[in-house]
Amino acid sequence: MGFVLVRLFHKQDVRSSGSGNIGATNVLRSHGKGLGAATFFLDVLKGCISVWLGTAIWASISVASYPASMPMRDFQAIAALFCVLGHIFPVWLKFKGGKGVATGFGVFLVSAPWAALAAISVFILVLFFSRYVSLASILGAASFPVFAYFFVLGDRPLFYIVVQIAVAILIIYKHHQNIARLLAGKENRFGAKKTA
Repeated sequence: MGFVLVRLFHKQDVRSSGSGNIGATNVLRSHGKGLGAATFFLDVLKGCISVWLGTAIWASISVASYPASMPMRDFQAIAALFCVLGHIFPVWLKFKGGKGVATGFGVFLVSAPWAALAAISVFILVLFFSRYVSLASILGAASFPVFAYFFVLGDRPLFYIVVQIAVAILIIYKHHQNIARLLAGKENRFGAKKTA
C-alpha cells in the first residue's frame, strides 16, 4: 500500500526514495509519519481481510457439502501464503514489493492471534531497546512459529504449520541486506536522518 499512498498523495514513486522499499518503514522515513502509519495499518488490514476471506470460503463450502474436505486452518494458510507472496512479489510492480512484516502480522492476527500479538511484542521490545527496525522485524518473524506452537490450540494441520514457518523464513530472507549491514555495523537506527 505504500506505493499507492505515496503515488496518491505525493505523486512520487516511493521506490525512488530511501531504501527503495514500498513498506511502512521507508514510507515513514521518506514521506512522514502519517503515510508511514497508514501504510502499516493498510498492509495489516490487507492480511487480515485475506485470511478472513479464506475462512469465509471454508465456511461456505462446509455449509454446502459438510464436512469440508480440507481443514479450516489449511484454507487460512493458503490465503495467508498467497497474500504475503503477493505483497512481497507483486506482479504489477515487476515482483519488487515489500518485506512482508506488516502483512505477515495481519494474516496471522486472524489465524493465530495470540502468537501474532506475542511476536509483535517481541518486535516492539527489540525496536525499543535497539532502535533497529530490521532486527526487530527479523526477531519478531523468527519468534512467531515458536509462539504459534505454544499458543495455537486445537487442530494444527501440517500445511498450516509449514506455512507459518515458510512465511517467517521468507520475511527474514527479505532482510538479507539488512542482516549484512547489521553484521558490518552499518545498519541505520530508527529515528536517524539517513535512510536505509
